[in-house]
Amino acid sequence: MASRKSPVAAEERAGKEGEGEGEWERCPVEEVALVVPETDDPTLPVMTFRAWTLGLGSCVVLIFLNTFFTYRTQPLTISGILAQILVLPAGRFMAAVLPDREVRVLGGRLGSFNLNPGPFNVKEHVIITIFANCGVSYGGGDAYSIGAITVMKAYYKQTLSFVLALLIVLTTQILGYGWAGMLRRYLVDPAEMWWPSNLAQVSLFRALHEKEEGEKSRGPSRMRFFLIVFFASFAYYALPGYLLPILTFFSWACWVWPHSITAQQVGSGYHGLGVGAFTLDWAGISAYHGSPLVAPWASIANTAVGFVMFIYVIVPLCYWQFNTFDARRFPIFSNQLFTAAGQKYDTTKVLTKDFDLNVAAYNSYGKLYLSPLFAISIGSGFLRFTATIVHVLLFHGSDMWKQSRSAMNAVKMDVHAKLMQRYKQVPQWWFLVLLLGSVVVSLLMAFVWKEEMQLPWWGMLFAFALAFVVTLPIGVIQATTNQQPGYDIIAQFMIGYALPGKPIANLLFKIYGRISTVHALSFLADLKLGHYMKIPPRCMYTAQLVGTVVAGVVNLAVAWWMLDNIENICDVEALHPDSPWTCPKYRVTFDASVIWGLIGPGRLFGHGGLYRNLVWLFVVGAVLPVPVWLLSRAFPEKKWIALINIPVISYGFAGMPPATPTNIATWLVTGTIFNYFVFRYRKGWWQKYNYVLSAALDAGTAFMGVLIFFALQNAHHELKWWGTAVDHCPLASCPTAPGIVVKGCPVF
Repeated sequence: MASRKSPVAAEERAGKEGEGEGEWERCPVEEVALVVPETDDPTLPVMTFRAWTLGLGSCVVLIFLNTFFTYRTQPLTISGILAQILVLPAGRFMAAVLPDREVRVLGGRLGSFNLNPGPFNVKEHVIITIFANCGVSYGGGDAYSIGAITVMKAYYKQTLSFVLALLIVLTTQILGYGWAGMLRRYLVDPAEMWWPSNLAQVSLFRALHEKEEGEKSRGPSRMRFFLIVFFASFAYYALPGYLLPILTFFSWACWVWPHSITAQQVGSGYHGLGVGAFTLDWAGISAYHGSPLVAPWASIANTAVGFVMFIYVIVPLCYWQFNTFDARRFPIFSNQLFTAAGQKYDTTKVLTKDFDLNVAAYNSYGKLYLSPLFAISIGSGFLRFTATIVHVLLFHGSDMWKQSRSAMNAVKMDVHAKLMQRYKQVPQWWFLVLLLGSVVVSLLMAFVWKEEMQLPWWGMLFAFALAFVVTLPIGVIQATTNQQPGYDIIAQFMIGYALPGKPIANLLFKIYGRISTVHALSFLADLKLGHYMKIPPRCMYTAQLVGTVVAGVVNLAVAWWMLDNIENICDVEALHPDSPWTCPKYRVTFDASVIWGLIGPGRLFGHGGLYRNLVWLFVVGAVLPVPVWLLSRAFPEKKWIALINIPVISYGFAGMPPATPTNIATWLVTGTIFNYFVFRYRKGWWQKYNYVLSAALDAGTAFMGVLIFFALQNAHHELKWWGTAVDHCPLASCPTAPGIVVKGCPVF
């Protein structure tokens, strides 16, 4: 990477005053100004033979491993940061051994390329990481699109063609890419859309490529610091990952009161409110909201407000004081479905052989109930949906209107946008072709495979309209706070009313109406990474598009082979007790399709439904941002008022379960230490090391996680002793209502 004294940077600054177009200044976001280099070397080659080889190779390896792991009882997500680290020595090795030779493709008719255009550079490294991120987008996290295929084949036992499955996977991903391209001017170009998660990768790239000036550098170099923390994190994770799993959740209250249900409900890290519990496992801290070192302090503070309100005020009052929704019949913290008697709900008793709802059986078996925390968490999704739209319209609507009218000359351009002007931009119609093409193919699928998909053409258009409406406001929230308000529940809620009793239609509507947005935001984050690292936009387009197609094909091929060749995969009752192929992630997806598609929201949230009052949270969410906005306009000198973010406050309710209060509480504490206290009182240290520390902790934990899995857990070398008992709170899952009989629990 060019140094800060790059002649290119000097040339740009010298020409600043003579440009006359717009304003050019440092990025107004302090974290970006401190971390992202303000220089560029446009002579560096990008789409080299090395970049293609290592990029596609890392994409295929990551998608294979992530798809393989996602079906196991202990799923493991391998992040792109592993490829970011491993390809560096590989790229330098190729630069050292490959000949400096021009290769002509088909005698030069299709052009030529140089096998070794010079030293392995940072721009090649970035583009390889973009390829690798496609492997994480498909196979990692919740593996959304392949989850739908798995549920259709493994749970509903549908006869599904490979062609249809491949089209489902590719159209949802390319649809997201189309949305991303159409929203670049709103979510990538403006300096205020800074995508905090990218700063960790920028810091790591700089640590791996820049040479620091020793006489001006205090403390170890970024690279040396990264290696120290990486090896320390790698060694330490052997404790919570294998030798001492109790460090994952340390619930001391359950030891002090081993026979008290209330104490264990309050103090359990796994099945309670987690008061006093903590985790010393980086994987647990960063599991659900990402690295707390990356989240800006304002986002952490807003999330903390919502978390405290939810866990320490609302849930206790609903459970112990008011017994809301018959709460004490059920555990205080659970994502299970229950009968009125507090037993687990057996969905097979209300299904027909065609997986439609058997209304008579449902009326006979009884209504479905949720735990109080689960029900309120669903309600918070209603609030978050309308709050996100209203908040973005009020606080960012004016800026988006200016940009939509191409008034860029009136919009301030920071140094990064100015440096990117030297490169050819990607025409908007390139993205429009992808967007319209995926829409047309998806509509054709609704006609050709009508019975298999259950989702009619108008349902598909409804999904596209939903994604169109919400991708921009959710993108604004994520780009400024590093939090992505989800609307999975809303998508399934809407189509559940429109198409009751159609679980497959509900499932597919979710991936077209919601998951295409997730993919779009992932692509936009990568586009901003390319913006920060000064990667030519057309190179980004090529890498993302090719990586998407390759990852989609490999993703489906691996999943298809596993579903066809591993006997009884995902069938817990038919599997051997020691089998690892239990598919816990996809069981949740299946249950959601039953709740929202089969039984339907009308029976739970409609007239006469037990949870009907939660629907009022749609109105509450639309109203709450208004007084905040009015106060920010009335008192513009009070900058903290504009930082109050209702969607992010409601995000303090989100993800629980499966996330636990201990996960979120430790995330909040860690983020506060580094992004408030360290940032405020040791800004030089924070600028140099904060994001490098985050990347090193991620990488060390992931490497040891892979090693433990292959060397020990996959070979069934399990430890059994006191320190491996991760939960000492057996009574935390017990109900407290009189007369409810649950195995292992006292009867009141």
